[in-house]
Amino acid sequence: MAVAAVAKTPSRGVRALREAAVAAVVALVLAVPLLGFETVQMQAGLELRTRWSWVAIAVASVFTGRLLLALFGSRARRDTPSPRSTELGRIVRQSAPYVGPVGVLAAVALPLMPFSDRYVLDVGILVLTYVMLGWGLNIVVGLAGLLDLGYVAFYAVGAYTFALLSLNFDLSFWICLPLAGLFAGSFGVLLGFPVLRLRGDYLAIVTLGFGEMIRVILINFSSLTNGPNGLSGIPRPSFFGLPFTAAPADGGATFSSFFGLAYSPLQRVIFLYYLILVLALLTNAFTLRIRRLPIGRAWEGLREDEIACRSLGINPTNTKLTAFAIGAMFGGFAGSFFATRQGFISPESFTFIESAIILAIVVLGGMGSQLGVVVAAIVLIGGPELVRQLEDFRMLAFGGLMVLIMLWRPRGLLAYREPTIRLGTAGAAVVSGPPQDGTQAR
Repeated sequence: MAVAAVAKTPSRGVRALREAAVAAVVALVLAVPLLGFETVQMQAGLELRTRWSWVAIAVASVFTGRLLLALFGSRARRDTPSPRSTELGRIVRQSAPYVGPVGVLAAVALPLMPFSDRYVLDVGILVLTYVMLGWGLNIVVGLAGLLDLGYVAFYAVGAYTFALLSLNFDLSFWICLPLAGLFAGSFGVLLGFPVLRLRGDYLAIVTLGFGEMIRVILINFSSLTNGPNGLSGIPRPSFFGLPFTAAPADGGATFSSFFGLAYSPLQRVIFLYYLILVLALLTNAFTLRIRRLPIGRAWEGLREDEIACRSLGINPTNTKLTAFAIGAMFGGFAGSFFATRQGFISPESFTFIESAIILAIVVLGGMGSQLGVVVAAIVLIGGPELVRQLEDFRMLAFGGLMVLIMLWRPRGLLAYREPTIRLGTAGAAVVSGPPQDGTQAR
C-alpha cells in the first residue's frame, strides 16, 4: 500500500507544471481587462482596440516565472538561515560603515554629473522626499512597532500649514518650516491619545481612519483650504533672501546676480535638491542619535514586549506619544518642502496610496533599517520613474517590484541593522530585538 501511495504522488515536475498552469490562468483573467483593451482618441470619438499580443506575453511570462520558481526555488523553511543568507548578512555588517558615507558623497555629486538634467534631478528630489518620509515613519513602525496607515495625514498637515502661513501672513520658508513640523507633531499627539490601548490591526484601522478624516476635512473646509480646488501660488524658497529668478520684482539682487552667475532655471531645481538632501540627512542623524538615548531604547523595548516595558517602569503612554509626535514632525517637514516645491497642493495629493507607499518602503527596506529605507525608496520610486517606457504601467511595475522583493527577501532588502548598544569586553553584543540578518541567536 505504501508503494502504491508513493507511485500516485506526482513528481516535482508535474507539480511545478500544475502550479504554473494555475498561475497562468489567474494571469489571463487579470490581463484581459488590464492589458487586452485600449481606448484610442479618434476624430469621431473613442475607439476600443484589442492588444491580445500583450495578454499572451503577460501570461507566458507568469507561466515561465512560476515554473522556474517551483523547479529551482528554495524548499527550505524561511526561518531556517541558509549559508547564502548568513553570508549576505556578514557582508552587510562589514560594509555598513562605508555604504553611508559613499552614498552621501554620491548624492552630493549627482547634480554635478554630466547626465544630470532636469528630469534626473526631479526624480532625485522625489526619491529623497520619500526617503525622508520613510525615515520619519520608521520611528513609528520600525522602532516603536506601531503600525501607522495614516502617516500621509501629517504630510498633509505640514504642507497646508506652510501654504496657509506663507500665503496669508507672507512668512518665508525658513520660518514656516519649523512651524509646520510643530503643527504636524501636535496632530501626532492628538492621534496618539485615542490609540494608546490599541495594537496591531486595530491600531492600523484607527490610523487609517484618521488619515482619511484629515483628507475629508481638507476637502470640506473650503473657507480655509479652498476645498478640492487646492491652494496655488505658494511661494518658492529663497537662498537667504535671494530669489531664483532672472530679475527680482523690487530691483534687488538675485541668486545669479549676487554670485555673478548666468541665470538658469536649473539653479532653483539644484537648490531644492540640496535642500531636501540636507533635510533627509538631518532626519537620519536625529534618528540614529535618538536610538541610543533612553527614549529610543524604550521604543524598541515597547516594540518587542509592552508588558515587559511596564514591569521595568517604562511608561507606555509617554513612549507611544513621543514616537507619534516625532515621526509626525518629520512628516510635517517633508510636507512643507513638498508644498514649496510644487507651488500647488490639493487634497488629492494626500490619499491613502501615499501612506501605503511610505509603509511599503519601510517594510520592504527592513523594519528599523535606515539604509534599507534608502534602498527601497530607490527601487520602488526611482526605478519606475527612471524607466520612461513604463510610464503607462508605473503602478504595475511598482506592484511587481514589491512582489519580487517579498519573494526574494521576505524580511526586507536590508534586514540587518546595527545594535543599539554593545556590552562586554570580549566583543559580545546585546542587540535590541531578535537577530535581523537571518542568523540564529547565540
